This record gives sequence, C-alpha cells and structure tokens, in this order.
Amino acid sequence: MKRIIPIIIILILATLACEESVPSTPFPTPEKTSFDGAETSYGFFPSPPEITLESVLKHYEDMGEYGDFVLFQHPIPWDDFVESVDGESQKRTDIRNQMTLARQNGLDSIFIVDSLNGLNRREFMELPSGWDASFANSDVRAAFKNYTLWVLREFHPQYLGLGSEVNSYLDAYPEDAKNYISLYNEVYALIKAEAPETQVFATFQWEDLNNLGVFPTEGRKAYDTNWEQIEAFEPNLDIWAISSYPFIVFSDGSEIPTDYYTPLLTQTSKAIAVAEGGFPSLEQGNFGGNEESQVAYLNAINDQLGGERLSFWVHLLLNDFNLDSYATIMGQDHRDLGTLSLFASMGLREFDGTPKPALEKWIEIQNR
Repeated sequence: MKRIIPIIIILILATLACEESVPSTPFPTPEKTSFDGAETSYGFFPSPPEITLESVLKHYEDMGEYGDFVLFQHPIPWDDFVESVDGESQKRTDIRNQMTLARQNGLDSIFIVDSLNGLNRREFMELPSGWDASFANSDVRAAFKNYTLWVLREFHPQYLGLGSEVNSYLDAYPEDAKNYISLYNEVYALIKAEAPETQVFATFQWEDLNNLGVFPTEGRKAYDTNWEQIEAFEPNLDIWAISSYPFIVFSDGSEIPTDYYTPLLTQTSKAIAVAEGGFPSLEQGNFGGNEESQVAYLNAINDQLGGERLSFWVHLLLNDFNLDSYATIMGQDHRDLGTLSLFASMGLREFDGTPKPALEKWIEIQNR
C-alpha cells in the first residue's frame, strides 16, 4: 500500500524544523523516558496540518500534549553515509534539528531506518544514480549500516527499527529477501554490540500480511497469515511491530472483527507494537470513513492488543492535513496528491485543531 506522507513533505519538515542549527555533538540520553515503565507509550508521526513553519512548531507543541513520543522515519541519505558513519551534512543537521524540537516539547523519539519509498514499499527511495536497487548492493548495505550506527550514537534511541512494512517489499522481490534479512541480522549484531539494551525491530503491514484488501495475495486465501515473513527474522526481533490501515478492507470501523488483531498475541510471546495506523473520518474515493469508525478503530487496537505487552502505539496523525496547503507545495497535479487525500482526514483533530470524538477516546485510553 502506498503510505500517505510523500518524501517531499518529510524533507520540508526537516528544513523547517528549527531556525538554527544545533551543535554537532551527540544528544545526551535523558535520565528518564516514557519507555521506562511497563505502560504503553503513545506517539505520532511529525506531520503538521499545514506546510508552514508556524504549523510545524505548533504541531510539535500539540504532540507533546497528546502523546509521549514522535516517530522519525527519515529516508536514508545514501551519499552522506556510504563511506563512513562520521561526517557533517545538511541532512544530518536537519535530523538533529527535528530531534531538538521534539526534546523542547517533552517528546521522546523512536527511529525507523527506512530504505524504501514511503508511498510505494516495492521500490527504494532516492538511490543515487547508477546504484543497483537491491539489498545485495554493497553501497546500499554500507550506507544502511553507517546511517543506523550514526542514529544509534547520535540519539541513543531505546527503540530502533530497521525497515518499515518490509513484507510488501519481500512479496515483490522474494529473490532479494535473503539479502535484506542478512543485512538486518548484521546491523542487529552491530547495534547490540554497542547498545545491548536497544530494542530492535522491523515493521510488517498487517493487511498485507493477512492477504486482505488491495494487496496481492500470492495465491493465498484471506487471513492465511504470512507468519513466515516475520519468523524469518527470529531470533533477532525484539518486538513484533505492525502497521494497520483497516479502512482498505472495511468500509466502516464497526466491521473490524473482534479477533482481527489477536492472532499477533498468540503467534509470539514477545512484546508487540503498532508502529503506525489509523482510520479516516471522511469517505474518499472507494474507501469509507466517518468519525465513529475512528473510535471503533482505536477500540479495536486497545481491546485486542492493549495491555502490558503493547510497548508503543503510533497513531499516524494528530491533526488532519489541509490539502490546499500541501497542494501549494507539491503542485496541484502532483501524482501523490490523490494518495495523500485518502489519509487527509485520519487525524484525531481537524486541521484547525477542532477535536473529533477519537481524540477523547485516545486520551481515555492513555489514562486507563
């Protein structure tokens, strides 16, 4: 499935995040974070309702009010890291600036190292010219390793992902699966050698894993779950993390089965996480959406997965997108604008901050 945040938006956020650069020294590890206790931590993607500096700054402030952390999933700056972990570049500075903004608003952070196109998990994102799009490519492997180690040393994350919705790529290129898994295992070992307490994972797209909705089934029946795609990473998965957008399967949130997510709990005894997801509050195209469905989605996650095993939960958006603002930056004819519109109403609030019923439910869940 194409995800909602075009790479152009991520780059805009990076350059707008702070007005001044921060020193090129590692960030100190906080004495205490929201991840230290047994309770679930709650967070969002850093995607503001409008593409303005004012909106970005206000959005980080609001995330600090309604969540514990921000999930950073920057594209890998391939050229900056192919030769070495060390160095300076504008993209490194942009990432530091976003972390500064998070810390200023009392937000912890989770990082996911993302090789792939956020709008199409079946292709790499912005590989340099001439690079072979494969996890067998030595340059890809070197940049992936070096960037991950930079993130580890710079920000000391307690949770560090090494791939997002990776099963979609594995479905498309099964011949490259062994290369990605070997890279994952190599980097996992490097992380554990330096920071054994860091929890390492990859994320898996739940609807795709279950052969539902718009996803190719590879000849399998609905709900014939591709568990082998997750288990291929064992024993080096510290957490089993999924993304889930059930609106691509169910036109109304009330249709989500009461056992839709529970197989995750019985398939593994490890901690679990929801690394992204949501349900829109407005219909768009062939997909349903309403405010009651958003509440039903939150209840489904909480009722079926909530508890001491749910390490963290990311709701994709705090606020809806103002599509006019995004279209101004992207261009009215941008090929990704239509995809973005499918998710524009997924926030717990409208883009102007007006709360929806789902916000009250989100707060209630956190306070239980």
